[in-house]
Amino acid sequence: MDYEQSPDRVVGTAAVGNGGHPKKAPVPVKIIVAGGFGVGKTTTVGAISEISPLTTEAEMTSASVGIDNPGQASMKTTTTIAMDFGVLTIDQTLKLYIFGTPGQSRFAFMWDDLVKGALGALVVVDTNRIDDCYPAVDYFERAGLPFVVGVNTFNGQMSYSLDEVRWALAIREDVPVLSFDARFRGSVRDALLVVLDQALDKAIRQKSS
Repeated sequence: MDYEQSPDRVVGTAAVGNGGHPKKAPVPVKIIVAGGFGVGKTTTVGAISEISPLTTEAEMTSASVGIDNPGQASMKTTTTIAMDFGVLTIDQTLKLYIFGTPGQSRFAFMWDDLVKGALGALVVVDTNRIDDCYPAVDYFERAGLPFVVGVNTFNGQMSYSLDEVRWALAIREDVPVLSFDARFRGSVRDALLVVLDQALDKAIRQKSS
């Protein structure tokens, strides 16, 4: 029996129209969300991901006393022991794969693997614990990876201005320093778009040189 060909049939997982050309998949872009312990990295990934984010949160126990310090005002009871992962589709041509790093220094050995292939990073900062963010800033400067410093406002409050944060972290003038709220999707999206702009600027500079 002969069957009439549908104008839009599905072959495997690729939709094929009258022209016979499969729909082009979006370009995958890997972005890192980094920073010190308890600054809001897991919240950042969870707020923006269009899928249920993969997290590796574990309960903090008495064994972590003196090692994991969430701060006196923090209600944090869990810690990321490996990574966070989320996905965000920007449009039909671009999809972000977002990896959150563990914040504790004892998991620093994982950073090289997580950062491999990334085009840019968002360094999340808590102005009450600026010292905790030095390792992330130093790491990306040494790696030559474009990054943006995002001050998590934690209920709209910052202990220091953005200029003071830039001075305290000794960040170059060409590195953006911005404020955002890790709880809100739109705020996180705007911060990640700045990361993409930084990565694009670097790619253009490299191509012109």
